[in-house]
This record gives sequence, C-alpha cells and structure tokens, in this order.
Amino acid sequence: MDIKDKRVLVLGGFGLVGQAVIKRMMGSPSSKSADKPAHIVITSIRQSEAESAVSYFEKLYAGRGTEFEPYSGNIFVREEWKDLPRESILQDPSKREQLIDDILGDLTEPVITTNALYSAIEWARPDAIIDCINTSTALAYQDLFTMGQRVSASIKSGSAESGELTEMLLASLYIPQLIRHVQILHRALIDFNVRAYIKIGTSGTGGMGLNIPFTHSEERPSRMLLAKSSLAGAHSLLLWIMARTPRTAEIVKEIKPTATIGWKEIKYGPLRKSGKPIDLEFVSFEEAELLGPKLELIRIKPQIVVNERDRVPHTTLEGVYIDTGENGIFSKGEFETISALGQMEMVTPEEIAENVVRELTGASTGKDIVAALDASTMGPSYRAGYLQESALRMMTDLEEETKTSSVAYEMLGPPRLAKLLFEAHLLKLAGNNFEGVLSQSPEELSNKTEQILNDDSLLRSHIVSIGIPILLADGERLLRGSHIKIPTQRWDSAGGNSVELNGEKRDAWAHDGWVDIRPGNMKRWRERLILIREEAMHLGNVTGSEPDRSPAYWDDFKSLNEGRLAAWIFIFEEGGERVKR
Repeated sequence: MDIKDKRVLVLGGFGLVGQAVIKRMMGSPSSKSADKPAHIVITSIRQSEAESAVSYFEKLYAGRGTEFEPYSGNIFVREEWKDLPRESILQDPSKREQLIDDILGDLTEPVITTNALYSAIEWARPDAIIDCINTSTALAYQDLFTMGQRVSASIKSGSAESGELTEMLLASLYIPQLIRHVQILHRALIDFNVRAYIKIGTSGTGGMGLNIPFTHSEERPSRMLLAKSSLAGAHSLLLWIMARTPRTAEIVKEIKPTATIGWKEIKYGPLRKSGKPIDLEFVSFEEAELLGPKLELIRIKPQIVVNERDRVPHTTLEGVYIDTGENGIFSKGEFETISALGQMEMVTPEEIAENVVRELTGASTGKDIVAALDASTMGPSYRAGYLQESALRMMTDLEEETKTSSVAYEMLGPPRLAKLLFEAHLLKLAGNNFEGVLSQSPEELSNKTEQILNDDSLLRSHIVSIGIPILLADGERLLRGSHIKIPTQRWDSAGGNSVELNGEKRDAWAHDGWVDIRPGNMKRWRERLILIREEAMHLGNVTGSEPDRSPAYWDDFKSLNEGRLAAWIFIFEEGGERVKR
C-alpha cells in the first residue's frame, strides 16, 4: 500500500511502539521525502497523552504538511463510557448490565455502532490502521481468577453480594470480550473502507517458556500471565480468520515481538504505578511489631521522609528509571535482569516499526504472523478432494439401498443451511432437474411442494423434528414440532413462550430457518437456477481450467444437487466463500 497522502489511525499511538511507527512513516525530521501520510490520528486511553503526542509530532514535523489529531478513551466499551474508569462502569448496576449484554448478547446494530472502536474508526476514516494497543494485557489484567475466587467465596457464604460479584465476573470474561472486539473491528473495516490493518501483538511471556521467572503473583508462571498468552494466541487466530474473509481490508497482518521492548526514555523522577505516584511510608525501628499468632493488616498513612544523604524531604518514591512503554518502568537492576542474555533479552521499537511499515507498504519481512500461519497450516488436499467423490457415491448407493434421502440433520448449522437443503430437495422432487423446475410457475411449484409434504408424512416429520418449521403455500399456516431453531426462543408443544409475529418477522424467520414454500420463495429459486445455468453455459465455452462450475459440475443440468446448490448460495449470495487454501 502506498501511504503517501493517506489517512492513518494509530491505536495506542502515544506508546513506545506507536511513536516509533509514526516516526518511521514520517521519516527523518530533516528529510525532504514526500512519501508520508497526509493525516495521522493518534489515540491513547488518556486525553492528556493523546494530546501531548500530537503536540510532540506537530513540533517535530512542523511544515511537513501532515495533520495530527488526538483521540482518547477506552476502545473496548461503549463510546459514551470511553472516558470512565472501568471500576465505575462495573460499580453502576445499569451500566454493568448493559456491558454484559454488549459482551455476551447478540451482535446487534446498536452494539456495533455505539462501540468506541467503531466510533473512532468512523471519525478518523483511515485508509490504514496500525494497532499498537496491547489488547491481551488490557483484557487479561482484569484478573478473572481473583474475581472467580471472590464469587465462589460469596456463594459459599451466602453473601448478599454474590449476585453483584457474579455480574462483575461475567463482565470480565476474556474470550467473549476478545471475540466482540474482533467482530466490531471487522465490521468497521468494511463499513469505512479501511484498506489495511496491522496489529502489533504479543506472546505474553516475552518469548520465554513456562519457566519464565517474571510473574504477577506467587505462582510461577502466573495464571494471569498465561491468560495473556492464551488471549494473544486466540487473537492471532481470529486475525488469521479475518484475513480470509472477503470484503475485509486488503491487508491484514500481525507483527508479534517476542522480547522486552525498550526503550522510551531514561530519567530521574517520581515513580508511578497505574498512572499514580507511589507514596512513601515512613516506619521507624521503634515501631517494629512483635509477631504473634495473627498479623494485623493496616494501612500506614504516607508521611514526609527525609533523605539522610541530601536532607531533601520526599513524599513519593523517586529514582533513576528506564521507561519501556507498555512493559512498564524498571529500575537499573530490574532492567538489567529482564534484558540479560538468556532472559527476555530485548528488541527495539524502531526494529518493530521498520517491519510494520515495510509490511504496510508491500515488502515481505517474514515477520507477519498471519502469513506464517498461512504458510504452516494444512489446507484442503488433492487426496481429500478426490476421495470426496467416493464418499458421496457411497452415501448415494446407501440412500438407494435403504430408500431414504439424506438431506439435513441440523448438526452443522446454521438453520438456514437445513432450510435451503430441504427446499432444494422439495424442488428436486417437484421437478427432477433444472428444466423440470423452470417449466413450472412459482404458484405451480408452491402447490406441488405442498402436496408432496402432505403426502409424505415421514419427510414432513423429519423436517420439523430437527427444529425446522414449514411455512405453507398460503403463508398463514405453519407446521412445526415441539422446538424450533428460529426464532431462538424455545416454544413448547403447548404453545408456551409465545413470540410476537408480524409480516417483517415472518419473512426474516422464513429466510433464516423455515422451509418456505410460498410462491415468492419459489420465484427466488427459479431465478437462482436461471442464473446458475447462464453462468455455467458461459463458462462452459472455456476449454481450459478456468471454470469452477461448468455444465459438467451441474451434471449438465439433468439433476438438482442439494449440497451444491446450498454451497452456491452461501458463496454468491452471502459472501461465504473460502478465499485461501
């Protein structure tokens, strides 16, 4: 991708890697190169950070013609909550309930369009997104394990807080949050025509194994650290799937550093943890406790501590530190240990940025995880394709021997697949082949398929027994069993759990999971068959290897193959085609 005069959204652009990526895209401040973006949006969770980054780059690249803009907030929640601390969202019952629904509920239009990430992309309208946010850390450090222990203890004790704590646990589930994040990202990439998305991911352990000595608790390795690695792996697979999805960005890549990333700056000053200074607590030898059978936990109030060397009063902890960005602030001893040969060692943000921008602009670095998965995973094989015909032939022979039809059992899903297969099967019974179906009007096909269902009680029972209702020709009568797949609410045989029905819902449910033999749907099937035949006849004139679906694929239109028809619909009507093998 040519980044000249393009719009780029750098998620986490205030951070160590984000700033290095921006510098690499812009080039040296003294360079006269014109191959730079026209507009860069820099995001950070804190407004002050995003604005300070914009101010820094405006001064660094003054007169270069690139516009820098800030965007701040938590991209994993609703846009209206993006500036609220997560704790305040969880403590508010109504917000907590909405958050749980946003994470665990259906992927509805409001869930997508009210999300802060979607809003940020809509506002920025980028050609490319560089995602430098440590997503795995952001989600895994919500500490599901501690929350789970609190829920378990409250339930056992019968605490009145158990309901509230359970809701907090639901709102902290890692995988649902990650899935929802990727779903919303995917939709935004499509809606706003984003051409490229590159993620800077993580291994969770800095490239080390289960023997990693650095931890977040007394466990080694900590469960929270392993949760971070688990999410990092899941995120890579979700991006790999997204890269195989039609209509997504042309470029979907992930660069995954596996070492300590360093560094941003070295300085002396106040030390901060989670953005807050560390208070100094003064204790004297005279206050030493005599240990008894119980250790009382108390909070010591911060006091002014006078440094004996320089006689300077201190209220917060200060010292020489190295800022490694997302990995945190380390002392000299800590940094020397973590970056030592045989430990995490180190990679610089400039090296990461170099690979990111090279991949963005079309070079192959060999460091893209998505491409690596493409190269190392096993796809469809020639042998399996050859043997598929053998399996289908054996199943056809067994159908003829048992005088049955193996159409659909609703084991694969979605219900729409079973619905399409049975509709195609009914057309096969009504017309035998393409010409037999096309020679009948939609009304004739509708009446004939209804008569077939009326006469064949076993076929009728088979359909409704797997949760697929049958909407009859008049559109007013519905045959159904004791449960149905669409709508998702369960209906019992006595008619309980009633669901409101109107014309719009009737059409939507019939589309998603009801065998629909109304004339309107028969007309749609006729249109499909005409289109398939025209397409195949056109391709049939090609004598080379180009056509996938020639007349021979459709048995020269002398039969109707339910599975091939359903696959054609999924590919050409619903965009469900596999694009990589």
